[in-house]
Amino acid sequence: MTTSPKAQVSEPATDPREIAARGAAVELRDVAHRFGALEVIANIDLTIGAGEVVGLVGPSGCGKSTLLELIGGLREPLRGEITVAGVDEAPHRLDRAAHMPQRDLLLPWLTAIDNAALAPRNRGASKREARELAAPLFKRFGLAGFESTRPAQLSGGMRQRVAFLRTLLADKPLLLLDEPFASLDAITRSEMQEWLAQALAVEPATAIVVTHDVEEALYLCDRVAVLSARPARVLGTVRSPAPRQRPRRETVTSPEFATVRERALELLSA
Repeated sequence: MTTSPKAQVSEPATDPREIAARGAAVELRDVAHRFGALEVIANIDLTIGAGEVVGLVGPSGCGKSTLLELIGGLREPLRGEITVAGVDEAPHRLDRAAHMPQRDLLLPWLTAIDNAALAPRNRGASKREARELAAPLFKRFGLAGFESTRPAQLSGGMRQRVAFLRTLLADKPLLLLDEPFASLDAITRSEMQEWLAQALAVEPATAIVVTHDVEEALYLCDRVAVLSARPARVLGTVRSPAPRQRPRRETVTSPEFATVRERALELLSA
């Protein structure tokens, strides 16, 4: 039975009963931030349940990446409270979040597997132990045979896969993905969206995905928060009709997906 479009949309927050059942992994209460006289974030309230994948979409320059930095402990908000896995101070939030920036930032002198295994190495694992942790993920995520390859010899999509594995191997309760496919061409980007959807199904995680692409957000995420132009506020949240459950083409061409996408675009245009 197809859920009605009205039931797909929640403004401005998700059902609190669902959050209570899952347990909150991330909570933002009245969060605001500015750079000097420039107000970037204004009065944001948002709750993300454990195991939920939430997208942040909004106009260019509205503060999406800044909001991600605030959540991940790279900055403290000017006002308001942010908790990640029950802690609120920036150093503790940083310790509980793994960041995947727009650029893959792979180290050119390391092999693919050693790039992916950086986090275990930083935690004190030997090179052999770190590689043993990374090796099963290379096979699981279609990188088998490329363990000893240098980043310069990998395609853009493969580099992003390695970067995502490095994020997973950080072993943090929260993944923060900042426009992970922005630098890829359209065909590779579509392929990577489907790959990431499968990866999140195989390795379930609480994640926040920043993107300017509404279709990408709705395909990858359980729920999408639509932000206003700067200073960013949550205009509303839209629930995806079938996140990560079907092949991308089948999902994004379905009538229910089109209805929810139009609703998200309406919020953006407002």
